Amino acid sequence: MPIRTPAFHRRDVLKSGLLLPPALLASPSVLAVSVQDKKPKRDKRQVAMLLPLSGPRAALGLSMRQAALLADSGPEITAYDTGGTAAGAALAARNALKAKSAMILGPVTAEEMTAAAREVAGRVPVVAFSNNSVVRAPGSWVFGITPSQVTSAILRYARSRGIRNVVVIDDASPWSAAAALAAGKVQGEVGIDVRVLTVTEGQPLPVAGDAPDAVLLPGSGEAVLAAARNLKETGIQLLGTVQALDHRPAALEVLNGAWLASPDPAAFGRFAGEYRARHGGDPGALAALAYDAGGIVKVLRGKGEISEKALLAETSYPCVTGNARFRSDGSVARELAILLAGPQGYEPVAVSLGA
Repeated sequence: MPIRTPAFHRRDVLKSGLLLPPALLASPSVLAVSVQDKKPKRDKRQVAMLLPLSGPRAALGLSMRQAALLADSGPEITAYDTGGTAAGAALAARNALKAKSAMILGPVTAEEMTAAAREVAGRVPVVAFSNNSVVRAPGSWVFGITPSQVTSAILRYARSRGIRNVVVIDDASPWSAAAALAAGKVQGEVGIDVRVLTVTEGQPLPVAGDAPDAVLLPGSGEAVLAAARNLKETGIQLLGTVQALDHRPAALEVLNGAWLASPDPAAFGRFAGEYRARHGGDPGALAALAYDAGGIVKVLRGKGEISEKALLAETSYPCVTGNARFRSDGSVARELAILLAGPQGYEPVAVSLGA
């Protein structure tokens, strides 16, 4: 990211007592030195990545490390193996602190994040890849794409399109339950009336009452497609989240016309192409998060300071998973694409803020 040099004003120069002779003021060499002096010195301190580099998720950890290095290829990012366990994450965090790391990226799961954050105790910022908002805390951010982010994003967009009441289908999965909870919390802010229907596999759907303007299906798989088939020809708008993305022709036919909140597929595609060209294979969503985290580190290095204060100061970090802004309570606001499902795929039609 380019560094913006503050404009110079004569009154500032006069106040400083450093009024130079006209000949020197006109000298290109003096101006060049002045501008150069204002450029922040790159922060070269180590940043640690806490990843499962051994055990059953070792391949995931390797892909995430490779993705992060695509964004910030300097030698200052060092990976520490968690083994995919909470105890391993605590040990990795301890070793990262001993090495005087300025920031920690990772670990991956909520259990690991809790253990690592307890070990770090606020001494350096922790940007974890979990999407479980329950484990966030000041100084420890949940950087994964959360149910709250996608739910609030799709409801904001729906309201902008005239939707006033929504039924949320909770299939009892952790993601759907969290999305239903988020919908209830945001309804007053967005201006939408939300009702939650809890469904059980193999059981008939409960009575929904008056027909809503829209139905939000937070989950994925055949349950979503079955519900979508039932909504056909009813005039009720179908809403979904990133979990419902399905590129099979039969699924696209069923989801035709649905609005879904998701990271922009085109942005992910560009990252995936870069990753394949360098390492081969297809990266997943967690690798994209690691790439974005590496990009954030690169921004902070360029600003001259890797710290919690600097992390919070930026209003928007460009990210493949949606431009992000860090909040002091450990949450992350993320701009998400609103996709219109159609027979040929998913077309971005808007951008909506997910809280």
